[in-house]
Amino acid sequence: MSVSHCRGVQFSLLAVAWLGLGWLGIESSKATAQVNHASKPAQSILIGGEPVVTLRRPEVSDRSKPQFLDACILPGRGMAVLQIKAYLPGKGEIELLNSPPLPEAERLLHQRDDEFGNQIFKFGGAILLPFANRIRGKVSADGKTMTVTVSGKAVTLPANWSGNNPGAEKHAIHGLMRQSQFQDVSAHNGRDNSTISAVLRAGNFDGHWLSDTDVKVETTLSHDAFEMTVTAKNVGHQPLPMGIGWHPYFVLPSGDRRQVRLLLPSQTRAVMNNYDDSFTTGQRVSVKGTPYDFSAPAGRALGTQYLDDNFSNLSYNAEGRTVSEIIDPAAKYGLRLITLSPQIKSIQVYAPPQKNFVAIEPQFNLPDPYNQDWGSADTGMVLLQPGESVAWRVRLELFTPKE
Repeated sequence: MSVSHCRGVQFSLLAVAWLGLGWLGIESSKATAQVNHASKPAQSILIGGEPVVTLRRPEVSDRSKPQFLDACILPGRGMAVLQIKAYLPGKGEIELLNSPPLPEAERLLHQRDDEFGNQIFKFGGAILLPFANRIRGKVSADGKTMTVTVSGKAVTLPANWSGNNPGAEKHAIHGLMRQSQFQDVSAHNGRDNSTISAVLRAGNFDGHWLSDTDVKVETTLSHDAFEMTVTAKNVGHQPLPMGIGWHPYFVLPSGDRRQVRLLLPSQTRAVMNNYDDSFTTGQRVSVKGTPYDFSAPAGRALGTQYLDDNFSNLSYNAEGRTVSEIIDPAAKYGLRLITLSPQIKSIQVYAPPQKNFVAIEPQFNLPDPYNQDWGSADTGMVLLQPGESVAWRVRLELFTPKE
């Protein structure tokens, strides 16, 4: 069995029981550090000024079915998920996200990061807010910022990304929480699940967005599921446009990408100009009968197909949810991603054939949601009036695919 690379402040149920403390809730990051010291796990690591937190479930007793074991969260970097570990029958403990070991992640996020904090969305699972995906605008002379019209008002955003081709246009990508330090970190180990929540009083994101925002992230881990809820509230005095997404890089346990099947509940995909810029043309086309149709109940094999595409017009089940799946027959592994919020209108998929991961990114908004090429289309941004809030919520489940 492999050993989890994620170590920090650990909420170990076994350690708590050994200390005779019972099932207790930890009400702050300072308190979690005290529990870490008392139970003597690996030395606490700070990333973004906050301890890394590992939610942990007891060792599995039923080894006939896949189960979640722990989840590693980074409150100091936007409550990003660094790693999720699970038990698979026949394979033992595996890590579900494409991430470096914690010491290497600390080095990348502290020493190898750029001024924009872009490293955080290159592995693990970063939360994207107040917009997901790309936004284009008029780039400043120094190339560091851009001006774009958002809900009829001009805002200045960091121009934090560009394609690799010479002269590629700079643009804004993946929101404004890349370096956000959450506070009021509260974790609790219960008999049925382990939880962590934290709050970001983001204001207007240093002048880059409209109105003021409070963000609360709640993550729950049980043997049967990993669930995350991101709630944004307009605490300012102006209307607040809000888009929320998640960028998890899911590992393919067998390492044999060609036979891995992907199931996506989508009827259309956005047409992009190319796979370097990945800018929308404002057109959406049907996926039916094309290599981009992953809607069959058994999914479609990835083969050698490159994907960096936005899928929309999602299909909902009787409970009003969408279900996406990664099915790795060679590893007898299945991962199900369920969206629990009706505001999630699109799913971005990033899967380069030379890499052993598939990023499935459920998000409110279409790419570049303020691009006039979309015309009158609803691009998924939610407009919150003062005092209003909206929640983005997803659930992961493990399953063993049928032979």
